Parts: sequence; structure tokens; C-alpha cells
Amino acid sequence: MRVLLGISGASGAVYGVRVAALLLDRGADLHVLATKTAWEILAAEVGDGKLPASFAARKRWLARLVSGTRPFLLHPEDDFRIPFASGSNAPDAMIVAPCSMGTLGRIAHGVSDSVLTRCADVVLKERKALVLVARETPLSVVHLENMLAVARAGAHVLPACP
Repeated sequence: MRVLLGISGASGAVYGVRVAALLLDRGADLHVLATKTAWEILAAEVGDGKLPASFAARKRWLARLVSGTRPFLLHPEDDFRIPFASGSNAPDAMIVAPCSMGTLGRIAHGVSDSVLTRCADVVLKERKALVLVARETPLSVVHLENMLAVARAGAHVLPACP
């Protein structure tokens, strides 16, 4: 199963790391896409506060955090040419963990202003599984309405409950 894991810029970066490890342990063909803010939060919350500068160094660093024995593919956050940005090559499933409320809102309203939100849009339109691990508390009415909108579009909202 080809799974795209999106890590957005919400606190709780460990959710993305743990999901990646679990998916690799279960034999998923894992692809990872992390936003610019996600890298900063990963460094602050899960790493030692120092973020590797190059893309290759970030992949090695993330692989150490995940501690997976199987490899995964890391996609650049700004490359709209990645396979999953097209409906002709949608992943079997996509998980966004953690999912910021800004990312959830953009997905809910079809605002594909980043590779991550474009891939989520593709997953919804192709009727594939989309799981959003929402990271916010307390929830405002706007958050709840956006959650309802993505649920109506076919996504599964899984609020992070540490």
C-alpha cells in the first residue's frame, strides 16, 4: 500500500514520527512530505533544536528519528511535480499528522496552495482514504465547521488526544 504522510506545521510533531514508524513496521510503501514549518517544529520538539540545512541531510535526520528499518521516500515540499499531486497517480491513502487547523481549513475549502494541500485535494477527489490528525484545543466554531466540511468530503478527522 502506497501511503503519503504529510507532516504540517502544528505542534505535536511526534505524531508524524510515530505514524511513520508504525507504517514502516507494517510494510507500507511510505512517502513523506513535510512543510517548512513542520521541519522547524520537528527540530524543536523531537530533535535537538538543530535542523539540517540540505534536503538529503534532512532525510537522513528524519530516518534516524523514525528509526525505521525500511526506507521511505521524502518529497520536496515545494515540488508540485511529485507523483501524488496528480489524480492519475494518487496514493492509496494519505495521513496528515499532525494537521494544523490552517492546513485542515485549506483542505476543507479546496485551497491547494502547497504540495501538501494539493495532494490532499487529489486524495479526496479520487475518493481515497484521507486521515487528518487535527491538532488544536480548544476548538472554535470555525475549526468545527472545517472538520465537518472535510468529513462530508470523505476525510476522517482523528483529533490528537495525548
